[in-house]
Amino acid sequence: MELINFPAILVAALSSFVVGFVWYNPKVFGTIWMNEIGMTEEKAKQGNMVKIFGLTFVFAFLLAFIMPAFVIHQFGALGMVGGPSEVGKALPSYAAFMADYGNVFRTYQHGAMIGLFVALPVIATNCLFEQKSFRYAAITSGYWIIVMTLMGAIICGWK
Repeated sequence: MELINFPAILVAALSSFVVGFVWYNPKVFGTIWMNEIGMTEEKAKQGNMVKIFGLTFVFAFLLAFIMPAFVIHQFGALGMVGGPSEVGKALPSYAAFMADYGNVFRTYQHGAMIGLFVALPVIATNCLFEQKSFRYAAITSGYWIIVMTLMGAIICGWK
């Protein structure tokens, strides 16, 4: 049973771009978001897009990479035995445990729920301290809640 699935992590990271492309489209929330933060199209075009999108992917990948620790509960068993059985540290009882319980709570729905619970308090807290408008908070929080919910679903459900 593979707990870290690199294709799932990559797809989860890329999903943040797909959601962002739709979410921040001018026909959806892009224009409202730009107005709320005081961004103009001219100012947006001055940004270094290679740097912005490159670092955005790095950060999305880091989020997706840590997500298995939140959504795949079998990591607890892995931590108790000191590493995967391929490393040679786990006893045969670990393999037996994983054979019996390796897919418990490994569903898209469970991952989505945990992803939501990870995103909501973090983003909501930032919005409270930023003292921005409700519209800004709803747009920004909504994006991250959808992204983290989707990441959790992809990573937990993809076996």
